[in-house]
Amino acid sequence: MDLDFFHRILSVDSTSGKEAELADMLAVELSAPGRRTDVYEVGDGTRNLFVSWGEPKVVFCTHLDTVPPYLPPVFSESKATGRGTCDAKGQIFAMYEACKVLESRGYTDFGLLLLAGEETGSFGAKAFSAMAAETGKTWDWVIVGEPTDNYMASAAKGTKSFEVTFTGQACHSGYPQHGQSAIMYFNDFVNALRSIVFPYDPTLGETTWNIGKLVSDNPQNILSDALSCRVYFRTTFESDEMVCNIMKNIAGPEAKLRFGRPKVQDGSDFVTKEVAPWQRAMSVKAFGGDTPSRFEVLPGFESKPVAFGSDAPQLTCFGHKILCGPGTILVAHRAEEFVDLQDIQKATDQYVAMYEAINR
Repeated sequence: MDLDFFHRILSVDSTSGKEAELADMLAVELSAPGRRTDVYEVGDGTRNLFVSWGEPKVVFCTHLDTVPPYLPPVFSESKATGRGTCDAKGQIFAMYEACKVLESRGYTDFGLLLLAGEETGSFGAKAFSAMAAETGKTWDWVIVGEPTDNYMASAAKGTKSFEVTFTGQACHSGYPQHGQSAIMYFNDFVNALRSIVFPYDPTLGETTWNIGKLVSDNPQNILSDALSCRVYFRTTFESDEMVCNIMKNIAGPEAKLRFGRPKVQDGSDFVTKEVAPWQRAMSVKAFGGDTPSRFEVLPGFESKPVAFGSDAPQLTCFGHKILCGPGTILVAHRAEEFVDLQDIQKATDQYVAMYEAINR
């Protein structure tokens, strides 16, 4: 393995928004006789790179960008540590090593596609698929690289993102009865969301969600008049539609969902549930996402489902999709991100074997 090349890839800061520098470097380094190198503008200052050997039937594909902050590489005898080592510059390196092997064996129907913006919304993948749709171009197979412990992913969870805002009424915190705290509304929403039981999926397991971009910039002695956040779901085949319906019907004075204790009217057994105050103060904007996906699993390769997203669902110009790569997702996006070098070698060998299995 050309570990000096791996080090050069890792030494470029390609955190989201800065990946154009890496695309430009690789466009130069990967150019050679017998290869075609195409650079495509995404439209946001970033670029996709497609290196092809002949007319590709099988395309190896992963992403150029990494999550911030940039962490420089450190190599030992057994592993590489630093930003992107397993997500997904390790995949770039292993895939290119596999391409060199295929090239040396005389194959001329494969390619290497490197995409921008995976970590921020798969903008590179969307732009590439849109370009392919305009030209009527399609390819048979894509092997997408993500840290799957070198297992072929049999399925992956979907993603759904929502911006949620709460409107309160500011007042002196010594007299809270004269205002409404947007933070307390948010707290009621979280408790309500935690009370929802999502169905268990036999393939993808539990539905999970996370809250980020939480903002409520009020002084400590004033009730908050506004709060905004993002709610990000990891959905399953059982829950994807349910999540969309919940977030569609949870907010506003006409919210169809009801939470809280029921009220008994006039001493009778008639029970109603009113729209809660926090629902009236709430608004939701959907940002979309991906639906849960199933992927191709070739005979003779180990497989398992994964709980993370990738560019794969947005690559609509490919007939068959495989998701597989070196490294563990458990250290991706963390300060201690690393990849074992023996996993890189295993991935390289597997990518070659996948190509040859497809072409038998």
